[in-house]
Amino acid sequence: MGDPNPLPTTLAAALHDRFGARFSTNAQVLLQHGRTESHHAVRLPDGVVLAHTTEEVRAVVRLCAEHRVPIVPFGAGTSMEGHTVPVRGGISLDLSEMNRIVAVNADDFDCTVEAGVRRQQLNDHLRDQGLFFPIDPGADATLGGMASTRASGTNAVRYGTMKDAVLSLRVVTPDGRVIRTSRRARKSAAGYDLTRLYVGAEGTLGVITEVTLRLHPIPETVSAAVCGFASLHGAVSTVVQTLQYGVPIARIELLDDVQMMAVNRWSKLDYAEVTTLFFEFHGSERSVQEQVETVAAIAAENGGGEFRWASSQEERSRLWKARHQAYYAALALRPGAVGWPTDVCVPISRLAECIEATKADLARASIPAPIVGHVGDGNFHVVFILDPDRPDERAEAERLNAALVERALSLDGTCTGEHGIGLGKIDCLEHELDEGALDVMRTIKRALDPQGIMNPGKIVRL
Repeated sequence: MGDPNPLPTTLAAALHDRFGARFSTNAQVLLQHGRTESHHAVRLPDGVVLAHTTEEVRAVVRLCAEHRVPIVPFGAGTSMEGHTVPVRGGISLDLSEMNRIVAVNADDFDCTVEAGVRRQQLNDHLRDQGLFFPIDPGADATLGGMASTRASGTNAVRYGTMKDAVLSLRVVTPDGRVIRTSRRARKSAAGYDLTRLYVGAEGTLGVITEVTLRLHPIPETVSAAVCGFASLHGAVSTVVQTLQYGVPIARIELLDDVQMMAVNRWSKLDYAEVTTLFFEFHGSERSVQEQVETVAAIAAENGGGEFRWASSQEERSRLWKARHQAYYAALALRPGAVGWPTDVCVPISRLAECIEATKADLARASIPAPIVGHVGDGNFHVVFILDPDRPDERAEAERLNAALVERALSLDGTCTGEHGIGLGKIDCLEHELDEGALDVMRTIKRALDPQGIMNPGKIVRL
């Protein structure tokens, strides 16, 4: 883990004068901001600042730039690839209390929120206006963090990812300027697309302090169902054919037999422990009925069993809570274990090939590794469940993960559809993109952050 390095005395004094108790070097506070929910090693920041306004963020950035001290933006700390780990120490800049909903423009179907607003908080606020924000990565993440990591989730097959949801950002640049990347218009051809540049930049180019988001009307009818399959191939074929038929399904999630066993134990459910699809349908009553009939027929042709329905809000909430807690359910298969969640994404036509080959690899592995995925857009996860005292298990997970990424790239896919690069997939990115593309990324990083203080050690090596 390592001990924190002392901050420059003048910087520590300036932060203490400006923020008082909201600047901390307390050991427990540092630990909270130096560890993740995944397998990445703990690295402590030298100090933590709890910011409340964009102006305070700018003050921190300017002070750190003056002293050439790294800054790592921190939201809820739920990312899986070590994005918030301060590998070079410095200041962990906690935005979690920047949680004000600035404006809701119901007639325009958009809103502006501070970076620390959480997904569920926003949807609770919107419910009485008949609107909702659909991007749902599972964890109750902050919206600034979701923008920074280009998050996705269970609704992506219909509503897209954060790349599609973000209209505009307010960003503090590494030299302490505050910029707005665009206006609220639904489309624009005005200059470089700065919004897309910062969405997915993982805090390496600046600190996102406000996000303007697209909203959607709450569907008239929502219905969810679970269907078990006799084979993995049948389940994946159902996904592909559902999309090929143009069914506007909202969610279509795959859980393999190992994951279903874990979910049943963790969430006290009684589903068959076979490869299973979770569906959700949105639309008018007639539209949902048509979607259900089409998908049920496709599933039956592919060896699917009877649909078990969750039509009430309470039933749906229980179902999707079980899905969202799949990671913790997997960890519970080995008490005391640590999780190494990884993900890839491939063109939908190659999904069956990729998942089946991966499942064959895992069947020969000595460590449990459930598969769960947002398969409606070709994205799936493997969770390696490791004994932290067994280096051989980590080595095996590294080998299996490398094989998974290599397979996805060979199918013209990507090393990550959702988790991002962070610390864990820098090597993978270097295999995915050619050197020219990586050089352009390095050029952008050096141009915007010449001192290299913004979340250093992430995405690309300089």
